[in-house]
Amino acid sequence: MSVPSQRYVRNRLLGTLEGNDYDAVRAIAESVSLSRRDVLIAAHAPITHLHFLESGIASEVATTPGGRRIEVCITGREGLVGVPLLLDVDRTPHETFVQIEGEAVRVESEAFRRLIEDRVSLRQVFARYAYVTHLQTADTALSNGSHTLEERLARWLLMCHDRVDGDEFPVTHEFLSTMLGVRRPGVTTAIHNLEGAGAIKARRSHVQVLDRAKLKVAAGDSYGVPEAEYQRLLTPER
Repeated sequence: MSVPSQRYVRNRLLGTLEGNDYDAVRAIAESVSLSRRDVLIAAHAPITHLHFLESGIASEVATTPGGRRIEVCITGREGLVGVPLLLDVDRTPHETFVQIEGEAVRVESEAFRRLIEDRVSLRQVFARYAYVTHLQTADTALSNGSHTLEERLARWLLMCHDRVDGDEFPVTHEFLSTMLGVRRPGVTTAIHNLEGAGAIKARRSHVQVLDRAKLKVAAGDSYGVPEAEYQRLLTPER
């Protein structure tokens, strides 16, 4: 599929690029569809492509040698999957897979390496994005160690809400328990508490955000720092 002109691209990171930089990326890119559970980066394997998400959400997951898994970063239309390549690293022990199906602009890794070698302005934008993803991962660690499960769940739902169209998205209690690294009954209790507060409505395999302001109150200070830095560093002034 052909890649849209910058005027119609939905990926916010691509939308921030200077026009000639976007055209250079577009010349080596293709549009692809992403299905749920597609693996975009396999653990310990060479990263073959970068994916600039146009819609949908991808989850980066860390895994212990014993098989325990926890989500450490999520990506939507604000960014790209393939940050290690921005740091001149060709593989990672983490896996990244599609959590919510969508569309992406895909670039082959070697072609991308050659491109950013020649374009300082591109490297600057992507370096800032790599910094913001570092902040998200750091805030996830901070939240896992310092906040209640209800606060962590509210943060996660806000982050997903930032990255989708509309107020409803697919998610199961079982998936949340894996992503948050907790037992399923705890997730069920936290969801019921957020429902009781009027922040969300949960039904089988879906969550609907009813009141974002109430969800922010439930998240407390677990949400907002990486988002503010993205706004400061990667949102052009108009």
